[in-house]
Amino acid sequence: MNKKLKLGVIYGGRSGEHEVSLMSARSVLSVIDRDKYDVIEIGITRQGQWLVGDNLWTKLQNERYEGLMSAVFLPSPKNPGIYVRDKGELRLHESLDVVFPVMHGTYSEDGTLQGLLELADIAYVGAGVLGSAVCMDKGLFKDVMIANDIPILPYEVFNRNDIEQEMDACLEKAESLAPYPLFTKPANLGSSVGISKCTSRSDLMEGIMQSALYDRRVLVEEGIDHAREIEVSVLGNENPSASIPGEIIPKDIFYTYAAKYINDTAELLIPAQLTDDVIEQIQSLATKAYKATDCAGMARVDFLINRETGELFLNEINTIPGFTKISMYPKLWEASGLPYSALIEKLFDLALERKAQRDRTEREYRS
Repeated sequence: MNKKLKLGVIYGGRSGEHEVSLMSARSVLSVIDRDKYDVIEIGITRQGQWLVGDNLWTKLQNERYEGLMSAVFLPSPKNPGIYVRDKGELRLHESLDVVFPVMHGTYSEDGTLQGLLELADIAYVGAGVLGSAVCMDKGLFKDVMIANDIPILPYEVFNRNDIEQEMDACLEKAESLAPYPLFTKPANLGSSVGISKCTSRSDLMEGIMQSALYDRRVLVEEGIDHAREIEVSVLGNENPSASIPGEIIPKDIFYTYAAKYINDTAELLIPAQLTDDVIEQIQSLATKAYKATDCAGMARVDFLINRETGELFLNEINTIPGFTKISMYPKLWEASGLPYSALIEKLFDLALERKAQRDRTEREYRS
């Protein structure tokens, strides 16, 4: 009988997407094959405390942590796993073979957690430090897209200091991008948190200030009225493949946080009604962008299509896309012939494959 793999599932986090992470984790935990994996749940509170213990998901959801133990990864490859404090000393709570960080946003999807897992020498699902950081920062990501001749919308990035000291200059520079509408976004966040559609200068000022609450860098970009929102799921390491595309038809002014996770009002069309040529172009650009940013494991790549001109723009890459029952990433793979549970299994295999590649790298040089 094959030995069970020790699987750590991390969720929660000190991010504006804490609740989204809990919803995704609940779905993932419900389909993991417990005959193949020993599952160790690791929760992170809104304040950033790491916890393990019984009924962890429920306690994290209710923010009542009685009976849970503080936990930590050690940045050392010796005895990789999750540690707890016992009688004033750290002891190994559970060794881990692979980790699935079912987390979104800052301190989760931006390369920080991935760096810790690298130091701890543990295999993990998803992109590494580089891919996570590049795709998380919308401004830097767009710079990389330009360098690779991938079409994007015009944009500007402002930091919080500029906004606080030179708001008028920021507004003028933003308005020079294109006519309204303009979108304001925190550069390092997802799930539509802090995003505003602006149709006037007063909207723009309010949107910039709102975005600056969630990040020190704010992106302003051209908006397309009534754009088609197309998403495609990518899976793989060095040789990724793309799913069939799907289309989101939001009932709000754009695909908001509430539409994604609370109201379930947006209509999802799978497959998207596109010509074969456009589908091929979207899949090609998605995998090209995935490789250009050194993604691994999985990512959801989002596009916008101008209904009037037919122009196609790559919007962003999400390296840890939502995994709820209504999330597009698993839905697109299911429609492409890969069921939810099989997708989870594939992600674990890709994580171990990526770790094996890292282990081939020489760590010492002696002349």
